[in-house]
This record gives sequence, structure tokens and C-alpha cells, in this order.
Amino acid sequence: MTYSRFVLAGITTLLIGVFACASDGTAPNSGNGDGGGVPTLSEDVQPIISSNCALSGCHAGASPAAGINLSDGQTHANTVNIPSNGSALDHIEPGQPDQSYLVHKIQGTQTSVGGSGGRMPLGRAPLSEAQIDIVRAWITGGALDN
Repeated sequence: MTYSRFVLAGITTLLIGVFACASDGTAPNSGNGDGGGVPTLSEDVQPIISSNCALSGCHAGASPAAGINLSDGQTHANTVNIPSNGSALDHIEPGQPDQSYLVHKIQGTQTSVGGSGGRMPLGRAPLSEAQIDIVRAWITGGALDN
């Protein structure tokens, strides 16, 4: 096999792997179209929140849990640069997932930052590592309202 065929075979294998991962819903789709792979709130993060957190009796509706409404169109305003009730951290500190209380709540590490209560989503299966990675990547990318 020539060098160029070897490189082409490697690139093809890589692309197949990327498309296979993206099609199963576990990888960010970089919905902002910049090719940088940074997840967006609307296309990558909000679907995770909507299906796990922004539910009736949780963080949605007229009386959301802890007063935090995570419904579509509300998440950014109610979390980014907003002090949490559970620790000295903001719910989301742009660019700093490890300084974001929401990350600690979904990882189950909230007590390590002075927080309390259970891992979120409470009473449901924890988010997958892939889902947590998407949330962390969005925060690392600046937690934009996009």
C-alpha cells in the first residue's frame, strides 16, 4: 500500500467513526456550524435538559424545583452567571465547568463544593458520561445562548 493510500484509508476510517458516533446522539453536533465542535445550547444541551430536567414536577412549569426553570428558552437566563442556592458557585460559570454548580449536581460531586442534596436528575437515571461531556464542552466553550 502506498503512503497516500495508507493516509486516505486512515482518514476514511476516522470519518466513518465520527459519523457513526454523531448518529447515535452521544456526540455534540457542533450546531453552530463553525466546524469547531463546540456544542450549542439549542441543538446539543437543551435536548438533554428537556428530556431529563425540564419536566413537570422538576425544573419546569409555574413552580419549578428550587425556582430554577430549565424549559426551552429559559435555561440560559436562569443559570449562566446566576448564583446557585446550594453552594458559593454560580449555576454555570462560562468557560469553567469545574466551577459550575450544575456540573457538580449532574456528576454527583456537589458535596465537594459545599453543596448538598442528591445527584440530578433526582429520582431518575444519571446522565450518561457522553451527555455530561456535552454539557461540560458547552460550558467550556463559553456557555453561549445559541
